[in-house]
Amino acid sequence: MKTITVHHPHSFKPGDFPPLAIALGYFDGIHLGHQKVIKTARGIAEKNGWKSAVMTFEPHPSVVLGKKKDGIELITPLEDKIKLIEKLGVDYLFVVRFTSRFASLLPQQFVDQYLAALGVKHVVAGFDYTYGKFGKGNMENLPEYANGRFGITVIEKLALENTGEKVSSTLIRSKIREGKVGEVKPLLGRDYEIKGIVVHGEKRGRQLGFPTANLQLTAPYMLPPNGVYIVQMKVADTWHNGLCSVGYNPTFKNPEEYEKTTEVYLLDFSDTIYGEEAVVKWLARIREEKKFARVEDLIEEMKRDETAARRYFEKQGTAT
Repeated sequence: MKTITVHHPHSFKPGDFPPLAIALGYFDGIHLGHQKVIKTARGIAEKNGWKSAVMTFEPHPSVVLGKKKDGIELITPLEDKIKLIEKLGVDYLFVVRFTSRFASLLPQQFVDQYLAALGVKHVVAGFDYTYGKFGKGNMENLPEYANGRFGITVIEKLALENTGEKVSSTLIRSKIREGKVGEVKPLLGRDYEIKGIVVHGEKRGRQLGFPTANLQLTAPYMLPPNGVYIVQMKVADTWHNGLCSVGYNPTFKNPEEYEKTTEVYLLDFSDTIYGEEAVVKWLARIREEKKFARVEDLIEEMKRDETAARRYFEKQGTAT
């Protein structure tokens, strides 16, 4: 897959690229709905002897438009999104830098400069995709702006069979925000993952008999709320079962004076992994974060957490 970063205004013209069937969207999460959009574009390209493409935007439009002044936590930061799109067999990925100047394009200008000018023969997007200034362009009026220059396929809402909920990045974020990490897999088609580097911590877990790997996130991933979770962590291409504590360690610290930490205790693992990149896969929530009056009470609770995790992995058939 060829990844092309596009800055507005760009200088591309028809003929710079082969005929394209292109999927449009921000695609945070590359969830099952996004996958359907992208796979549809790829299928149309293959059927017609064209190349498949995806157009996404960076940063998230809400950051530039002032809706999220402090930034936005992401399900899939750009690097992860690129890898997931490549796995879907796409030929070209256009990453358009979303600036206030780009956001001011009228719908017709967007269609002329970012679809027709790239040699697009067919556009695929979700039913709720919008484009152009104030989001005035949508899939209903796209044929008017296209004026017959390319075909259009609209992907209708994808919903969960058991609940009828629309598969969306918003729903996935709300699940993660509520700690319902086990409910994310049916939406993403995979478990939720984050990446980080293992860094030195205070080594308090080791003193308690539960040595933990402190994770420094490599991108603005969404984290579930403070608490203890059942996870798997990949280090050096090997997955290990474990527990993850998200929070401030209130038994020892004043939360107002410390930053939140993400610490992983791996079951049956004792290697030194400082400096290693790690991937954490979130599987289930055990409990909320607690402040204990005695260290001994904390240790007993951690033992119960470990027992719960081992039972989980035995039930899943992934015990080590």
